[in-house]
Amino acid sequence: MPEEAVGPQIPAAANFDAVFDVVVVGSGGGIAGAYTAAREELSVLLVEATEQFGGTTAYSGGGGMWFPCNPALARAGSDDTIDAALTYFRAVVGDRTPADLQEAYVRGGAGFIEYLEEDPGFEFMALPWPDYYGSAPGARNDGLRHTIAVPLPDRDLGQYAGSVRGPLDTERLGAPAPDLLIGGRALVGRFLAALDKLPNASCWREAPLTELIVDDGRVTGAVIERDGTPMRVRARRGVLLAAGGFEQNAAMRAEYGVPGSATDTMGGPGNTGAAHRAAIAVGADTDLMDQAWWSPGMTHPDGRSAFALWFTGGIFVNQDGRRFVNESAPYDRIGREVIRQLDSGATTLPFWMVYDDRAGAIPPVGATNVSMVAAEEYRAAGLWHSADTLEELAAMIGVPAGNLTATVARFNELAALGVDSDFGRGDEPYDRSFTDGASPLVPIDTAPYHAAAFGLSDLGTKGGLRTDVHGRVLARDGAPVPGLYAAGNTMAAVSGTTYPGGGNPIGASMLFSHFAALDMAGAEVHR
Repeated sequence: MPEEAVGPQIPAAANFDAVFDVVVVGSGGGIAGAYTAAREELSVLLVEATEQFGGTTAYSGGGGMWFPCNPALARAGSDDTIDAALTYFRAVVGDRTPADLQEAYVRGGAGFIEYLEEDPGFEFMALPWPDYYGSAPGARNDGLRHTIAVPLPDRDLGQYAGSVRGPLDTERLGAPAPDLLIGGRALVGRFLAALDKLPNASCWREAPLTELIVDDGRVTGAVIERDGTPMRVRARRGVLLAAGGFEQNAAMRAEYGVPGSATDTMGGPGNTGAAHRAAIAVGADTDLMDQAWWSPGMTHPDGRSAFALWFTGGIFVNQDGRRFVNESAPYDRIGREVIRQLDSGATTLPFWMVYDDRAGAIPPVGATNVSMVAAEEYRAAGLWHSADTLEELAAMIGVPAGNLTATVARFNELAALGVDSDFGRGDEPYDRSFTDGASPLVPIDTAPYHAAAFGLSDLGTKGGLRTDVHGRVLARDGAPVPGLYAAGNTMAAVSGTTYPGGGNPIGASMLFSHFAALDMAGAEVHR
């Protein structure tokens, strides 16, 4: 195991192997809680179950955070208001989650960015990304609610250089890890670089949580396995669980009825639900346990369907050769429609992207998250097909030829009109964000014709522990479990069953980790 920062040598109390003020489980969004606690002069232990830091956050190509009205957006010229953002969030999420929790998130992001930018190690910038419900009241369609960390070289991480998870091409395809950290890797990297400068912070890798320690109804620590040995670690102020979802645990997915497969998730390998299980065992309440952040997934030769977006052409058809969704909609909304179709029996997997040869035989997918390999491998696996006629293509993918030709003819009529009266493709600004504002209705009329297989993917589960606005975990009677906090995908998502905008998962994860640490420190929250 690589050498780790050991932090301060604090005398251990009886029956404990180590004592800290705060123990943080998970190094994706949880890393914000570890940093905040250490900056507020608490001793902190950050534990990561795997060999690298960052969790699912580090896989994010953008690493964005949906934080209205923060300083980075103001520098970019945003004239947004918190009231408008709150109107939008409430309109989209509704009453599925507590109103005070929603308000804490919408109001809190700006203060969090201000807090971080007081430290010269943090730099943020706007990356315009339209809200995902562009017709909802208060929607911001210029994208100026989305903020990312400025890239930085890996060498700037000090002792943590080379320790950030990802990118996916490195882990799945063996590509060299780039020297410049971008997206979610940059966000995690900036926190690691900051922690490297704080002597009261310790970080352990390959150190999974096995259980929580409770004394007289209060969570007082955790059992952490390190080098194969269970260690009892005391947490004088509290334990923050931010260890991701349970998307990698097929048994838990089945138990809670989460659609999709553990093989097709984009969640980090350590996201097995251990933190959920530990908290449930001590009386924590849960919510949204059948939910995830879904997306269509392009199917690769290894048999896994990986999150994909940025479709610049093509249509999706089901086993009947018919369209069933707005292909340019935000990915979670497409994923949810796929699930609805699967549940009704109207669609089976795989479904197919059908497109023409105007841009060549490669599927018109701008962001595959896992890069495409050689076309021959997809063809050999039966995932990509090409034919001179739509009738021939239909036979190859097993759909009725008459239906497919009629579907394409209908779509071409709509493309000529510039209005998708069937599924509304192009009606919202997000639909046009990958075509420079032009209509995404691209005719399918240039032979040969092609089809690519798609499945259902996700960015992780979003069901978890119920919390209050401070990140305190709630018991089944609604009272806080003393000493226990949660954030990220270990926490029941503040957005409920919706995905309001890009950067909502990472933003909420980071922010509620921050809130939890401030609560443990007894510090003021700026909202």
